[in-house]
Amino acid sequence: MAVLRPVDTDHWTRREWFEHYRYRRPTYCSMTVDIDVSQLVPAVRAAGLRSYPAQVWALATVVNRYPQFRMALDENGAPGIWDAVDPSFTVFNPDLETFCNVWASYEDFPAFHDRAAHLIDEHRSATTPFPQGFPPPPNLFDVSSIPWTSFTSVSLHMQTGWDHFAPAFTLGRYREDGDTLMMPLALQIHHAAADGYHLARLVNDLRALISTPEEWLT
Repeated sequence: MAVLRPVDTDHWTRREWFEHYRYRRPTYCSMTVDIDVSQLVPAVRAAGLRSYPAQVWALATVVNRYPQFRMALDENGAPGIWDAVDPSFTVFNPDLETFCNVWASYEDFPAFHDRAAHLIDEHRSATTPFPQGFPPPPNLFDVSSIPWTSFTSVSLHMQTGWDHFAPAFTLGRYREDGDTLMMPLALQIHHAAADGYHLARLVNDLRALISTPEEWLT
């Protein structure tokens, strides 16, 4: 079970920035980037695997590397860092034109892929938003997919989101750019948790991970 470990705010170098963007000027950061999936897509297909679980696992890998993307508030409103977070990802119901949210524990890729693929198949016809039960576990971050179109920007606006610190990711449809296959990725996070530097580092890590699928697909 994941543990939310309290932040020692008396010795926290980010304390003033956290308090500014949480209390004085609540702000969300958004960024949309292109991810080169030219190596990932054919490798996944050649292995007889699915791209969506691979993309979600790659996101979970880089998210779990950094405390800025594992932040949450405890029951008293104090900041803490989860020792591990798991991905919650959307599954589309084509008959109802709705989606549900499912989640899987982050683990090594083969085990995660099989679990995620099973959840996708099991809940493709779900008629409720949370078929695994509500409320979901607290140590989740969000991944959604819009595979029907590419995009240059996506923004989410949460009315009650100022105490929500988990990152949110949106994946888009591939597009060809010369000999390169690109996938748009939008990411958002509370500015109290992370700055542009942290988002850029996460994106760069993700690009590096996805460019070497032979190191983790099997």
